[in-house]
Amino acid sequence: MRFPLLLLLSWLPLAAATAQKPPARFTTIGRIVRQSPALDQLLAPGAQIEIVAAGLGHTEGPVWVPDSSMLLFTDAPTRTVYRWSAASGLSKFLEHTGYSGRMPYGKEPGSNGLALDGRGNLLICDHGDRRLALLPLAGKSGKRTLTDNFQGKRYNSPNDVVTHPTNRSFYFTDPPYGLPQQTQDVANRELPVCGVYRLAPDGNVTQEVNDLALPNGLAFSPDGRTLYVSQSDSLRPLIMAYDVRPSGQLGKGRVFFDMSKLNRPRPKETPDGLKTDRNGNIWASGFGGIVVLSARGQHLGTIDTGEVVANCAWGDDGRTLYIASGSFLCRVKTLAQGF
Repeated sequence: MRFPLLLLLSWLPLAAATAQKPPARFTTIGRIVRQSPALDQLLAPGAQIEIVAAGLGHTEGPVWVPDSSMLLFTDAPTRTVYRWSAASGLSKFLEHTGYSGRMPYGKEPGSNGLALDGRGNLLICDHGDRRLALLPLAGKSGKRTLTDNFQGKRYNSPNDVVTHPTNRSFYFTDPPYGLPQQTQDVANRELPVCGVYRLAPDGNVTQEVNDLALPNGLAFSPDGRTLYVSQSDSLRPLIMAYDVRPSGQLGKGRVFFDMSKLNRPRPKETPDGLKTDRNGNIWASGFGGIVVLSARGQHLGTIDTGEVVANCAWGDDGRTLYIASGSFLCRVKTLAQGF
């Protein structure tokens, strides 16, 4: 069911407020568009999209922290990392994060993509500081830079990051969205390309992809043998696939799905964050919301929140998909098991 934005915001707690308990009943929004009967195996026919938080600036980078039963996500315009849990609702987790210099600094100076390193640490893509950082979750202190340059040249603005399930390397994308003038910012760019980089366990950084205009979201296949990379280029809105070699290096890319084949209901929509489930299906933000694709690249359906979707993450017992959608944090219960 759709409701006017102002009405929704009057019902739901604003992000700027102090910690708020979740409501007894969540407002639903949007619709689920079914393109194939196979989607019924992933999303029950009666599945609904719930709004769990509203009134934020631009939600991004959701990640579930299992041992704390909480979702962390970012709001780059306000330089805030939020936490949400079913028990405690919405509260601030980190403030003034992503950029440590003098403000103002662009439209999205704060942190963007988040991930876990498997060792109790949070990986953070800091836009304004142009780095990939690490923060111990226990105590929330001791944040440090993992890498802020490639061969002596500063990154554009690391955007999304994932940890390989076996080789323990970190892979991250580096589009210019965190720069003051974003894609038009020639003066502040030091690298000639927007790359995909790998930070190996020994600290060595390699540029794995250098031929994508605007690489953005990242996700591994369940076996870790394929890395999916979304390209948020409105002229070539693609999801690419790269074989992961035993060394951790990436093979030559191939087009996995061309988003331009789909209807684009909102002009600002481009491929962004994405996740996979345990059966290899891909849940990718893009044209119309979360585009659900089979492991072979068949479009099964779309989760349409009614707003531009930036990213998603599995949470709870792995059968809830949390969705960062504009000023909303949403969720939908699934039959699929998240990876």
